[in-house]
Amino acid sequence: MGRAYEVRKASIQKTGAAKAKLYSMYAREVYQAAKNGGTELEGNPTLKRLVEKAKKEQVPNDIINRAIEKVNSGADETYTQVNYEIFGPAGSTAIIACLTDNVNRSVSSVRAVINKCHVKMGAQGSVNYMYDHLCIVSFKGLSEEETLDALVEAGLDVNDIETDNDEIIVYGAPNDLNKIKEAISAKLPNVSFDLDEITMLPKDKVTLTGEDKEIFERMLGLLDEVEDVQHVYHNVEL
Repeated sequence: MGRAYEVRKASIQKTGAAKAKLYSMYAREVYQAAKNGGTELEGNPTLKRLVEKAKKEQVPNDIINRAIEKVNSGADETYTQVNYEIFGPAGSTAIIACLTDNVNRSVSSVRAVINKCHVKMGAQGSVNYMYDHLCIVSFKGLSEEETLDALVEAGLDVNDIETDNDEIIVYGAPNDLNKIKEAISAKLPNVSFDLDEITMLPKDKVTLTGEDKEIFERMLGLLDEVEDVQHVYHNVEL
């Protein structure tokens, strides 16, 4: 099973409080994308991608529309992307990505989790270099050779292409995400993208057992409850 499986496995469970948090995070991301690039989907690829993803994850249309309408109405909210780098037990690491309108609140909330779980926050860059910052696109309908041809024709140089049964998985630079999708769509009209992510993938994985595993899983559970936490990338086999 390829690295894309790790992205799927790390997805937040869409139930209860996690679902409410999911809606909140999409509302922030959609607002920020619309504010930065305009509210018209066809003229703003980032916004279009977010709206498509939100709908796939069953985020209600009124939440999406309200976030876009905030921009049209002149509302001025500012969200900042901040990452915190964590050293956990037995060689485990994590990158906590937050999207927040209050950095002091986000760092305070994350530190509270760190203190409860007795893990350590690293300096900026102390964990980041252990991860690859990539976009991942997966779909069905083309062979690996046909996929490569489509990408070459579009002038794209990607990091890797994997085949998982009949699914093609393309790894590329984060800034090339929309270009990769456009190249595939040109070759395969009406393609459905099963995975469409910008993520951090660990270069090496670790397996935790016993108390170390319990500590790490507790940390992940507590971070899921933090309003500002957008994603948690880690190197642990769970």
